[in-house]
Amino acid sequence: MKRLCVYCGSSPGKSSSYAQAARQLAQELVKRGIGLVYGGAGIGIMGLLADAVLANQGEVLGVIPQALVDKEVSHTGLTELKIVSSMHERKAMMADLSDGFIALPGGLGTLEELFEILTWAQLGFHQKPCGLLNIAGYYDGLTAFLDHAVEEQFVKPIHRSLLRVESCPIDLLDAFSSYQPPILETWLARNTT
Repeated sequence: MKRLCVYCGSSPGKSSSYAQAARQLAQELVKRGIGLVYGGAGIGIMGLLADAVLANQGEVLGVIPQALVDKEVSHTGLTELKIVSSMHERKAMMADLSDGFIALPGGLGTLEELFEILTWAQLGFHQKPCGLLNIAGYYDGLTAFLDHAVEEQFVKPIHRSLLRVESCPIDLLDAFSSYQPPILETWLARNTT
């Protein structure tokens, strides 16, 4: 893996454990020679993660819409900052630049990005690993909901398996390094043959 995209909050969150996990993830990324792709902000967990990768001499590529640059939330010291015109362009570029996707704790934007990239995997648009860093049980409710969606037959078990959940950055990166995408029968494949 050359680069991983990390979705995370523009807020630091309530618990110091979120910042600690972001720093640990940053150290592991650099140790493994993996660059960071993220949303380009200098605030919250996003900024902390970028700063930690940079402090460890790692590569950080940010992608941010002009509207957020205008609000002065962009990080000014990255390896590279790509400025785009929209959130849609931002997400597409981040996906293209990345070999996998991780969500740290975050809010609505983090969840939206995570579910869009999972949907793309479900549809067969990519075969890259997706994971949650479930720090201090932050995503327990979400993973329980996904399991409930499987039980209610709105999500297939094979699609639920597309999301790896770990509480330790090392364990998640180890899982990513040996990732083999499941063979999916996608709607796209069924309707294009």
